[in-house]
Amino acid sequence: MDSISSKITFEYNFVVDNGIISNKDKRDVPTILAVEATLTIKINNELYFETELAILEFYKALYEWKNRVTDEHIPEFHYYTIEYDDYEDGAILSLIPFSNKARVKSIWAEQDLYNVFDLDYIVREFIQLEQNLKRDIENYFEIELKKFIKHIPLMKGPYSDDY
Repeated sequence: MDSISSKITFEYNFVVDNGIISNKDKRDVPTILAVEATLTIKINNELYFETELAILEFYKALYEWKNRVTDEHIPEFHYYTIEYDDYEDGAILSLIPFSNKARVKSIWAEQDLYNVFDLDYIVREFIQLEQNLKRDIENYFEIELKKFIKHIPLMKGPYSDDY
């Protein structure tokens, strides 16, 4: 089955009015967490994951992970939210590298799909997701994420490393 290359697509749709937040709210944690989007992940065109989440919190998790990626080390990515506290089975969304491959895992997966990805491919896709989210969040809400980033809460779960 290794000869099959898994492909991943990310889609997100903001589910709140674009006036919900402005640059003056950069320290307002309840407002930051109220900014929600539906995130959909498809693997080989099949629905793998779909849920509404605090998109700024998710963005910060991606941003922090991206800043830890180096040519020599690809850390695991784990997304937890402060709005959910039962992580016995793992993170809401994880990227688990091994050798030159990686798996995407979620405790909220819609179905169990074969998803071994080429490591370079999946890292590029996650980094592209972070870049797309930054652009789209800033454009839709007319905010500058750099003003918010240190104020966005970030839940570190039991499986987090390298923080």
